[in-house]
Formats: sequence, C-alpha cells, structure tokens
Amino acid sequence: MLLIGLQIVWCISFVSPCRPTESSVLQSPVFSKQPGSIVYPVETVEKNREVVFSCEAQGSPLPIYRWKLNGTEISPKSGSHYSLSGGNLRISHLNKDQDAGTYQCLASNSFGTIVSREASLTFAYLENFKTHRRSSVSVREGQGVVLLCGPPPHSGDLIFSWIFNEYPTFVKQDTRRFISQETGNLYIAKVEPSDVGNYTCVVTNTVTKTRVQGPPTPLVLRSDGVMGEYEPKIEVQFPEVVHVAKGSTVKLECFALGNPAPSISWRRVDGIPFPRKVDMRKASGVLEIPYFQQEDAGTYECVAENSRGMNTVKGKLSFYAPPHLIEKPLDVQKLIDDSMAWECKATGKPKPSYRWMKNGENLEPAEERIQVANGVLSISRLTLSDTGMYQCVAGNKHGEVYSNAELRVIAVAPDFSHNQLRSQTLVKVGGDVLIECKPKMSPWGVISWRKGSEPLRENNRISILDNGNLRIWNATKSDAGLYTCMARNQFGVASSTGSITIKEPTIITTLPATLDVTVGESVVLPCQVSHDPSLELKFTWFFNEQLIHFGSHGGFFEKVGGHSAGDIMIRNIQLRHAGKYTCAVQTKVDSISIAVDLVVRGPPGPPTSIHVEEITDTTASLSWRPGPDNHSPITAYTIQARTPFTLGWQAVTTVPEVVGGHRLTATVIDLSPWVEYEFRVLASNTIGTGEPSKPSKQARTKAPKVTPANVSGGGGSRSELVITWEPVPEELQNGAGFGYVVAFRPHGATGWMQAAVPSAEASRYVFKNESIQPFSPFHVKVGVYNNEGEGPFGPVTTIYSAEEEPGRAPTRVRAKSLSASEIEVSWKALPWNASKKRVLGYELRYWSRSEREDMASVQRTVGNQTSTIIRGVKGSTTYYISLRAYNTAGTGPPSSTVNVTTKKPPPSQPPVKVMWNASNSKIILNWEQVKALENESEVTGYKVSTHRPSVMETNTTSVELAFPTDEGYIIQIKPFGEGGEGSSSRLITIPRLPGQWRAS
Repeated sequence: MLLIGLQIVWCISFVSPCRPTESSVLQSPVFSKQPGSIVYPVETVEKNREVVFSCEAQGSPLPIYRWKLNGTEISPKSGSHYSLSGGNLRISHLNKDQDAGTYQCLASNSFGTIVSREASLTFAYLENFKTHRRSSVSVREGQGVVLLCGPPPHSGDLIFSWIFNEYPTFVKQDTRRFISQETGNLYIAKVEPSDVGNYTCVVTNTVTKTRVQGPPTPLVLRSDGVMGEYEPKIEVQFPEVVHVAKGSTVKLECFALGNPAPSISWRRVDGIPFPRKVDMRKASGVLEIPYFQQEDAGTYECVAENSRGMNTVKGKLSFYAPPHLIEKPLDVQKLIDDSMAWECKATGKPKPSYRWMKNGENLEPAEERIQVANGVLSISRLTLSDTGMYQCVAGNKHGEVYSNAELRVIAVAPDFSHNQLRSQTLVKVGGDVLIECKPKMSPWGVISWRKGSEPLRENNRISILDNGNLRIWNATKSDAGLYTCMARNQFGVASSTGSITIKEPTIITTLPATLDVTVGESVVLPCQVSHDPSLELKFTWFFNEQLIHFGSHGGFFEKVGGHSAGDIMIRNIQLRHAGKYTCAVQTKVDSISIAVDLVVRGPPGPPTSIHVEEITDTTASLSWRPGPDNHSPITAYTIQARTPFTLGWQAVTTVPEVVGGHRLTATVIDLSPWVEYEFRVLASNTIGTGEPSKPSKQARTKAPKVTPANVSGGGGSRSELVITWEPVPEELQNGAGFGYVVAFRPHGATGWMQAAVPSAEASRYVFKNESIQPFSPFHVKVGVYNNEGEGPFGPVTTIYSAEEEPGRAPTRVRAKSLSASEIEVSWKALPWNASKKRVLGYELRYWSRSEREDMASVQRTVGNQTSTIIRGVKGSTTYYISLRAYNTAGTGPPSSTVNVTTKKPPPSQPPVKVMWNASNSKIILNWEQVKALENESEVTGYKVSTHRPSVMETNTTSVELAFPTDEGYIIQIKPFGEGGEGSSSRLITIPRLPGQWRAS
C-alpha cells in the first residue's frame, strides 16, 4: 500500500512492484517566496491605497493557500477588503486599527500543509503638537539648562532638530550644545548671553516624511548674578543594559552640564581598545558602533570632565542574534511500524527553543510513541495517520525560523524483488550457516520456511529466528538442498528460494614448527593442506601479523608451493626476518591458519655503554656491555678508534692482544699523546662480526715529551747557518701555543746560543752573523715548547755554515761540433777538495749569435767532470759558450767565451725506390742514391735497421741480408752524413717465402 499525503493508493502485487506513471511526478509543498513585514504611512491609508503580502510555493498537486492574522484564519469573501491572487494576499481600504498585526501564509496539497514565517503590518504616523503656549526658561549666565521637546503621539522612527529664533536658523551641536535623538530634548552645558532667544522643537517621521514643530520656548537670563564654576553633571544617560542585534549599528548618547563646559570621552571598562570601525573623531556626545559583533559586547563608560571635576556613567551592551538553522530535518519515507527521528538545530543568542508543527498546527504529543525534546522529534510504531508535512520552528525573543520536512508512511505486500535469497550458500561439514530472509513488506507479517516441498522442521540444529532468518549449526551432508522463505501479511504472499551446498572442510596437514637458520641462508616455510577439490584455495602469508607483499620486501620472499601447497621460500635471510610467520588458507566456505616460528642466528648486535675508565698519554682503559648475541655466543671483541687526524675508524692494539667474548674490559695501547680519541667496540661470534657500538665520549690522552726529527741543515748565503728539521705532527704537540727552541754553538765552544721559533708548522731557522766563517762546523740541537712549558732537546747534530762560491774560473775551455744538433765542450778541472771554496760541479751557459747572453740556456754537470755534450742545438748555427764552477754558495767567475759553428743538417730526403729480391739463401736490397740539398751535409753512407734489432752501415745503395727463417723482415733505411742521420724510408716488409723483385 502506497500512501501519498492524505490520499491512499492501494498497490498489491505478487509479480512486480507498483510504480507511479511517468506523468504523475508528485511533490510536497515548498515555499519559493514568503511574506515580509510592511510599515505603511497612515497618510497613504487615507487615500484608499492597498498593500500586498507575497506568498508562493512549489508542489504537485498545486498548493492551495490560506492566510492567518494574529493566529486567526482570514476568510476572503466577495465584498471583503481581503482578496487572494494565487498565494498573494491583497488588502484594500486599509484600516489601521483592524489590519495592523501579524500575518502568516499556509500552503497545502495532498501531502500536507506548511506555514510561512510571520510578517507584520504596522502603520506609521505623526500627530501635531498641542498649541498651548510654553513658559519661558530663566537661567543665570554660566548655568546649564535642558529644554524639553515632548514629541506628539507617533508611530515610526523620529528625527529631532531645534530652530533658534526663526527658520531656517537651526541649533548647531558642539561641545556646549547637544540634541538627544532619543528624547528630542536640547541640552546646553553652560549658557552664554548669545544663547538668549526662542527655541522650537522640530520632529520628522522617517517613514511618512512628515514634519511638525512645537510651540517656542523662550530662554532668558536672570539678572541676579553669574553662575560660578561647578563639576560636570551628566543629564543624558544610556540604559544600564542595551540589547544589540548582530550586524546592527548601536548609538549611545551621553552629555553633561557644567562650568566650564565638560569634555566627553568613552572607554571600555575591560580596557580593550576600540576597533578601527569606531570613528573616535565623532565620539563626543554619541558613541556609534557599526556592524555589532559578539566581541563588541561589554560594559562601556562615558566620562564627563572639566577643571572642577569628573563624572561617569556606565552601561552594558548585550549581544543577541536571531535563530539560524544549522541542521534541518530531511524528507523520509518509512514503512508502517518503523520508527523515525528528526533533529533540528539552530544557533542564536539567547539559545533558541524549539517547537514542532504538523500540517500547519502546533504538534502537541498526545501519545507516548510521539516524543519532542530539545529540537528532536521521534515517532515509534509509525501509522498511516503520521503521514504529513512537519515543520521545526526555532525561536528566541528576537525571531523565529522554519524548516519543512515530509513524512511518508507506506504499506506494501511482501516483495523479494530487491532482496532475493542468496542463490547458493556454501558451508563446510560441521560448519554454521545463516540464511537471511529480508522481504519488503509493511506491516511486518509472518515468515515460514520449506526444504524442498516440505515444511522445514526445527530441531536443536535448525532454528527460524525471530527476524525470519534461518540458522543451521554443525551442518551435515543431509542439510544440502533447496530452501524457500515465504512471507505473508494482510496484503499478500511472496517467496524466494536458494540452495545450500555442503563442502568438505579444509585441513592444514603441516604441523606447527620452529625453524633455526643462519644469516645468509635460504629456507622453505611449508604450508600443506587437504581440501574439497571443487573449491579454489587462496594462500596468504603474514610476518609478525603484517601481510607479506610478494615482489616487494627486497625480493627476499618467493612463493614455491603448488596447487595444494602454499610453501614460501625466504632467500638470503637477515636478522630482521626472525619472528612469527602465519600461513592463512581461505576457500569460499572456510579459512584456517598455521604459525611457524623462525629463529635467525647471525653476528652479534652492537655492544652498549662504551665508557673510558682511565686514560694516560698512550693508553686508555675501556669497559662495555654486551649486545644481543643473536643466538650464537660472542667469541671475541674488536676495538677501533678515531681522532681528528685519522681517516675514519682504525683498529687499535689492546692488552690483552685478543679480547675474548667473556671479557667486558680492555686496555688500548700505543696511542698518541694529547689527542682526542673516540672508541667503539665490535663483537664477533662463529657466524661473523656484527655492527659497531655507538662511539664513546671523546677523551684526550695526556701530554708526553716529544722532540723534532731529522735535524739537519747547511748551505745558505755567506755568513749564514741554516738549520732544518721535520715539524712535529699536530697530534703530538700536546697543547696550544706550540713552537720550537733552536740551540747552536761553534765546534769547541762551551756555551749555547738559543732562538725561539713560534710556529708549529716551521721547519727552518737561519742564523746570520758576519763573524761566521765559511763552511764552519756547528753543534745544533732542537727542542719544543707550548703553553704548558718547554720540552727536552733532541740529540746534537753537526751542521756546517754556508760556504763561499768558487774563486777561480775554469781554463782551457774547448768546443767542437759533433753533428748538426750536438756540441762537445771540454775544460781543465779546478782543484777538488773540502776547502771553504770547494767545487761541486760546473755550469755551462750557451747562446746562439741571434740571442742575447742574458737569455742563454744553462746546463750543469756534477762532480769532477771535465767534458759534456750539449744536445738539441740547431744546425749551421754559431753558438757562444762560457763555463763557471759552482757549490752551495753559488757560482764562481766565468771562463773566457768560446764559439763553435754546428755542422749542416742531415739529408732531409728519405731513400726511395727500394727494391728487394730473394735468391738462394739471401735477400738483396737496392734503393736510389739520396742527394743532399744545398744547405744539408753530404750523404756519406746509409744505415739499414731491422726489427731483430740490428743495424748495418754501408756507403753504397745496396745490401745483402740472410734469408729470413721465421716471420720475415721489417726494414728501414736512413742516409747519414757529418750532420747526423737523415729521414727514414717507409717500412719495408719482406715475407718468409721467396719471390720476384719487389719495389716499395
């Protein structure tokens, strides 16, 4: 049965559900336009004008409209001044006494009725002042005065102003004069002679735009003296509490009488400064706060002050907001006997209250099954009479908001079209099964079951539950078959059929186990099962209850099982693979699992708590705690160290030399003094060495006593003693402020001379004194010092002072050209001895005729040599040569200069037309004569070279060679003359086999 609004359509079908025709698209009423409040000028009423309240709603069938005035329904009749045009209410021949009030529009169709928001009609007017004359007001000069306006009866907002004497002279407000827009009164803080005259109050209605003015009030001065100064007296005050709507503009008035005229200022009692939206330049007698928000609420204070004193007045601005819906009920469709609940929520200040309406009338729950509480409407055991339009009304003293929703209660015959029984239900032998029977029907009827064609009998294994579902426990083969659920209520009967199929259970045949493997090995985790052959198996593996994704995890895991096995292999096992592995097997009817514990043996984990117990200049005593042994006992420990001077970690020497696995202490030896060390420990077992521990805290070794190494010297310039040494490495300097102490004395002397070298990188000291004789022996020793003091000296070494350069020049210098590129030079040697002017060798300087002497090339000999060859010179060129002896002090005087001209260059043309012929056991080579060019030396012969290697010289253009017995010959031919060897011919290859004349 389908219930639409208040119309009931019975729909009983056993084949297909009822559907509305496509042309009947039904919709409950929804307002698209609602009436708004109207303020109407009385002057317009008197001209027989009219007003129209708008109302429009969507719906199908089309809604019909009614109106209420002050809660009483209006009956538009012919001749009445009320009329309807669609949903709009037209009111003509307005009567301000009868028509003023609150109006509401009601829209109805077959779904129900909804009510619009309230809209008011008010009439604005302004009557005239009474015409009786006003008495004059007499005051002293300097006294304050208040002139009363007393506006006539009115409706609508007013604006007040005052005329001084005659129109159009209006009173201008300033710090001394103020017109209240609340009362219309004129306040003068301190009267002056210029204020004397007639004052007339002018009142303007902002709606009707009409203006009226009262009788004049004369202001005169008394002649009995001038008023003295007095403190402010606040005459214009704002209420103690002012309620202000969110987003509106609030104006607070404050003005005081006093002499001198008081100044007016404003502040918040809580000290919060005014926001930028408040224009403080205008804040004198009126404080205006636009766009009022929650944060603007609080207590405000007006301060009136002059030279005689101060007076204040306070008032509280209270924030309020009309209701605003934040959660609205939605249309629902329910079956008979169902339950429903709507929740309505709104914001506002004060907190809104809620009421519910049904079809335009307030809902007063008369039955226990209907509950209304805190905006929630709940109805249990729904009936057809609950169908209709509901409205939630949230309201506070500042307004109301409406929200509509439709409740549709329907009744239908049993229907399985959308929820058939499962066509096949699989269950294993011994398993439990639940078959749901959920027909759509309203009201709920009777459920019964059949197996095959027979009614189903319940027993201790088979039960029909209260909700109509069928439950079978501990299933057997006999439970297989067709099952039919039948549903019946007063509107009809329907049924649905499905089957139960019994399958063999799945059993894991592998027993739980604990496997023990070593890091780097591979292992297979078994998972063998027996199962119903008609069911597909799905194997899933978990590691420590986390799913294993095959293909990831670095490729360690691989499936290796067949159809009835879910075995997996773990390759190259690591320590992190130790744990619990679970194989889960699933079919359509059941799921089981088995767990395997995997123990992984590996190198030990890192030791902990590394501590330096004691440290000296070269040793450090360490202690530590063992890390996990990873299922294999620790057999040894290795200690490593690093310093700022090492590249990474390095193994160190310990006592004992081998640190056994049972020891947790050791002493590191052979350390460098005064160096910051970090230590770490590595543990080993039979499987390998594990990860290192965290580094220990840095510890510095003690300061030892060191001396520089390789002290030597000698050389330098005249009168110098040069002393050198190897700098001490930074790790041995024992502290800051490091430097060297150099001590020296001549042979035979008893006292030492000393000098400080304040640089850790220094490696040389030069002592210069004119009294030092050349090549004199000195005793030398070098020590060190730093900020802590001086260290010891190293051993004494003998070093010679600088010697004098040779005093004589070589003699009998001769030069001879050997070829175009070589010159031989010879000379007579100077005496060779260990005198103060000893000779260590000779220096040759040579330059060509086209070069300057200062650009000469230099070539040195070593020892007592008396000749040398200069190579790489140019042919046909004249060279000049001079010779000097040298030693560590420099070179001696030059010899006389000799010259020599090099020979012509060798022939530049290579041999050509080279031919060879093999005969018996010989090979005969022939080539064409090479002719030298005009600037080349004549050809005096040829050199024939082979790869053997061997060279033959001949002054002819032929040569005989022995027949090759292995791989043949590779031959080159060069001409030569007195200028040297010329250009070579191309390579000639002669194979092992004999042949005819060949040419190359």
